[in-house]
Amino acid sequence: MRITLVQGDITRQQADAIVNAANSSLLGGGGVDGAIHRNGGPEILAACRGLRAGAYPDGLPAGQAVATTAGRLPATWVIHTVGPVYSPREDRSALLASCYTESLRVAAELGVRTIAFPAVSAGIYGWPADDAARIAVTTVHAVTAAHTATAHPTLTEARFVLFTPDMYQEFHRALATLPA
Repeated sequence: MRITLVQGDITRQQADAIVNAANSSLLGGGGVDGAIHRNGGPEILAACRGLRAGAYPDGLPAGQAVATTAGRLPATWVIHTVGPVYSPREDRSALLASCYTESLRVAAELGVRTIAFPAVSAGIYGWPADDAARIAVTTVHAVTAAHTATAHPTLTEARFVLFTPDMYQEFHRALATLPA
């Protein structure tokens, strides 16, 4: 399994699954969430409304993940995860790491070969870019390295899709610190 970086728009990624940095309502919002709902079409919103009417009447809690159709996106699935809002007074790193772990768990259940992640919580939720990148890269690396043969037998690529050059550089730095 390889970890790759791309600067670009996650809604244009050809992958089995793309991860949505969703808000807990699952009904769309700004940033990545808004772009996925806009570009994916009404099928995604309908699927999210179904989740709210069933398993998640109060919304999806931070750190968890759930899948829906990708609608009109060039992916099969959207895996929605709710990142924590950054707090300088409370360590929420485990919740952020859980977003990646749970997204990979859902991906494994779906038999996903390629998954594309945004920088969860690093936008409007205010997580410092360097720390968000470190948590994202080390979590995905640890989960896939430890469990590829059993929990993630089909996964061949975890791709981070970063919208800005600055965020791309932060993820590049974090990736460079991983063991070979």
